[in-house]
Amino acid sequence: MASEFQRDKLVNMFRAFDTDENGYLDQRDFQALAERWRGLPGVRPGSELAARVDTVMLGWWDHLATHVDTDNDGKVDLDEILAMVDRLPIMREVVAATAETIFDAVDENGDGRISPTEHRLLVDTWHGESVDTAGVFDQLDQDGDGHLSRPEFTELWIQFWISDDPAEPGNQLCGPVPTRT
Repeated sequence: MASEFQRDKLVNMFRAFDTDENGYLDQRDFQALAERWRGLPGVRPGSELAARVDTVMLGWWDHLATHVDTDNDGKVDLDEILAMVDRLPIMREVVAATAETIFDAVDENGDGRISPTEHRLLVDTWHGESVDTAGVFDQLDQDGDGHLSRPEFTELWIQFWISDDPAEPGNQLCGPVPTRT
């Protein structure tokens, strides 16, 4: 069962993924997400990375359709997404593999590190629009070296998807988590 914090985080994710804004996710949304991620400058059309982006995005649709589309209508609503929270801790390897592909897609200059500018690109691509990320990168960059290595990014990605602890920095990876007022 998703906590209030996880719900806030996933509502934000749901809005970002519901590309046609119809109130549910379906395969078309994940195809649109793959297209959004393939639009990153480092993802060349027809490349191995573009194929991985497609595989990851459509693979997550397959996970959702198989495990949480309880009425088998080809649509996943927010409540069904929230049910996925309980499954994610046992899917740590799949979540980590997703981080690998996202890292490669966002690492625009291919230097094996995510810079603040590249992180900003990740957040804007995630949301499909510009999002205020003031101060977020500094929270993520725990060792203060000015970038995120692949292992750091992977751990932050796992925290984003699995963590119920608002203090864990990974919860901010895709932008600030809106809080209830």
